Amino acid sequence: MRVREFPKAVRFENMAIGFATVKGGVNSHAAILARSLGLPAVFGVQALSGELDGKQAILDGFNGKLYFEPNEATLKAMAEKLDETRKKRELLNKLKGLPSVTADGRRISLYANINHVTDIDEAINNDAEGIGLFRSEFLYLDRKSAPTEEEQFIAYKKVAVSMGDKKTIIRTLDIGADKQADYFKLPTEENPAMGLRAVRLCLAKPEIFKTQLRALYRASAFGNVAIMFPMITSVREVEDVLMIVNEVKSNLRREKIPFNAEAELGIMVETPAAVMISETLAEMVDFFSIGTNDLTQYTLAADRQNSNSGSFYDPHHPAVMKMIEMTVKSAKDAGIWVGICGEIAADLELTETFLRMGIDELSVSPRMLLPLRGKIRGMI
Repeated sequence: MRVREFPKAVRFENMAIGFATVKGGVNSHAAILARSLGLPAVFGVQALSGELDGKQAILDGFNGKLYFEPNEATLKAMAEKLDETRKKRELLNKLKGLPSVTADGRRISLYANINHVTDIDEAINNDAEGIGLFRSEFLYLDRKSAPTEEEQFIAYKKVAVSMGDKKTIIRTLDIGADKQADYFKLPTEENPAMGLRAVRLCLAKPEIFKTQLRALYRASAFGNVAIMFPMITSVREVEDVLMIVNEVKSNLRREKIPFNAEAELGIMVETPAAVMISETLAEMVDFFSIGTNDLTQYTLAADRQNSNSGSFYDPHHPAVMKMIEMTVKSAKDAGIWVGICGEIAADLELTETFLRMGIDELSVSPRMLLPLRGKIRGMI
């Protein structure tokens, strides 16, 4: 048996212990997909040797260890650990239907992150109190052309109807960086994470943006839909977004198409620039959602897609914590609510810190909802 232990700084998906066959690598969406599927995974490491292909292995995502051709003792120990994890999950299921309330009576909104319409069942089964992040860009991926207004409307409406009165926050298109669609014909960039992506792309291609906004507002007539704009760095961007939003709303009124004109509008705070002007931005929108994945990489100048910078990518870094704290204060001063939808929203070691800061909402993968509720209620 061989054991490979990965550095502490490597990002782990701590969902389960799993038995696997080592075969090939992972694509650019692997972290998000692994989390949503509850698969054990470790990211940010060099590719494994081809000599390992087809070998039996156990991947321990909790400890960042990969056991090649495990012996009987290891198989037994890992099976026991897996059984223990399942029993904890069964205990957590008893939290379904209970509010996410702290010992001192403070209510926290506990929402789910989803990638596809098909993820909504898992969010509901894990007792999500809302959808905190619907990554709409997945509707645009793995196809030859952009989804039509009607295709998007059907998807957004289905999620909104499924959630009923519960809030459904849909992020507008975040193509670029690690998510690419060839039909957009984006220029090749040396550092796409800092290039034409997210709201920058939407403002550069307003017709695509307007199509999505029309679909989103049409869906708002069927549920509690909120719209969120990613990668904001300036007041001008928000002003331009709101101008297009108002144009879309005016056209829908003229066409007598029903929609909720009061649907909440928010921004993702995921750049240091947005943090530093958050006092001003808070006066322009209804809510903030802190995207800690990008906020960490931009704050620490550490590309989260680059395994060579893995040891520098640290969401627990004091500078990142300070950025979150500053954002929360700006939101509170302006009287708007603020949440976190990045990876560390599910980090149980930070839950108490976020509660002390005054975070109102945490949005995580569906499988982390009940463990997080247990932590909030003081049961873990």
